[in-house]
Amino acid sequence: MRILSKAPAQVRAFFYFCTVQNPPYLTSEALTTFIRTALAEDIGDGDHSSLAAIPADARNRAHLLVKSEGILAGVELAHLIFREVDADLQVEQRLADGTHVKHGDIAFIVEGRSQSILTAERLVLNCMQRMSAIATHTAYLTSLMAGTKAKLLDTRKTTPNFRLCEKWAVLIGGGVNHRYGLFDGIILKDNHVDYAGGIRPAIEATKAYLERTGRNLPIVVETRTLAEVEQVLEVGGIERIMLDNMAPARLREAVTLIAGRFPTEASGGITEQTITEVAQTGVDFISVGALTHSVKSLDLSLKAF
Repeated sequence: MRILSKAPAQVRAFFYFCTVQNPPYLTSEALTTFIRTALAEDIGDGDHSSLAAIPADARNRAHLLVKSEGILAGVELAHLIFREVDADLQVEQRLADGTHVKHGDIAFIVEGRSQSILTAERLVLNCMQRMSAIATHTAYLTSLMAGTKAKLLDTRKTTPNFRLCEKWAVLIGGGVNHRYGLFDGIILKDNHVDYAGGIRPAIEATKAYLERTGRNLPIVVETRTLAEVEQVLEVGGIERIMLDNMAPARLREAVTLIAGRFPTEASGGITEQTITEVAQTGVDFISVGALTHSVKSLDLSLKAF
């Protein structure tokens, strides 16, 4: 068990970076901004239920009770939320992010001012329930790809203002983050290609833009047909070829055509029923928007005891 709630901010931030692959978006500044914005949305000018009913000097404790099976995620975020609400709250951690949990497990115990515990409760649960659901679904889909080289990618199909937590949860579940936003990578999707007048003009315009602006960003190009794949191969100078909405037989053809010259990514409508067959085609990555947009929250409760 660990008690991190009283650790200096620099130490805690370093621990979070070490937790999962050191993602560049997971900074102490980003986490603090997210937590403060979320608390302001929930608390407003005060948690009047707690202020009215609970004496200011009352102290208590509560535990995070797991009520369904899955992969736990958001424990480290909970540490930060409790500390932001009340620096004197102490968290005794029993289970770490990424742990496979079942009904009846206790993830942590929080102790301190009763009002503070109640004020932090809903944000902790909202974050952990959704993050745990995403981590659980990510781990499940990853297990269906076992024995292949394919890696599971998330997408930008996230909840506005909650992307940091959702992409973090994908990492905890064993997936891989795609680009974080529009600013840290270029994906030339079907509309970009069509608006630009085709594969070649889209890629050439993008290369010119990057040279003109002095940016070094990876370029991923979405293709819908083998003819478009051939056009990408002719132009070159990109990071990855996305193979969108292709049946497994067509994916195999595309992988053979590309012949290792660029990494490949299968995308579009891939489900738990189809992901194994898609992974067996030889693609390097599989992106699934449902990781973050179609999960049911894991049942967790913060209970006084």
